[in-house]
Amino acid sequence: MKKITLILAFIGMITLQGCTVNEDINNGIDNDTISQVFEYSNVNFVPNSFTSVLVFPRPIFNSDMVLVYRLSGVFQGEDVWKLLPESYYFPDGTLDLRYDFDFTRFDAEISMQGFDLLSVSPGFRLNQVFRVVVIPGFFANKNAVNLNDYKAVIEAYGIDESKMIKTKL
Repeated sequence: MKKITLILAFIGMITLQGCTVNEDINNGIDNDTISQVFEYSNVNFVPNSFTSVLVFPRPIFNSDMVLVYRLSGVFQGEDVWKLLPESYYFPDGTLDLRYDFDFTRFDAEISMQGFDLLSVSPGFRLNQVFRVVVIPGFFANKNAVNLNDYKAVIEAYGIDESKMIKTKL
């Protein structure tokens, strides 16, 4: 009787082992806990649409948060990154513009909006550089970080910029 009870207990333990941890692993990278940066250079806004689609190297998760930064200049040898949406108002009042974006799991669409965009300086329309920062939803509400500060975001989410994926359009 003891042997039958022991065998039944052993079989019961084996059948109850169905509960396992399921991790989202894509190409050996645990994407649900790793923040990522994608850089897109040579982005141009041309007449008729004034938009550009930045295709992600791989799909992101539905719960991920996406931040888009535009390289707006260089100050004392350091790149200056501005978080989108970003607006410009010119002193003469005749021209204003705004960069904005929306995103899906597969891409981010950057748009340039404003009045008389054809007369906007090529410095605002051509050869733009954008960085898309993907932050897993798990981390999005965990850290109190100033999202306007690109360097603070990179540091807070432990992003290794040497692993940044760069794309020229």
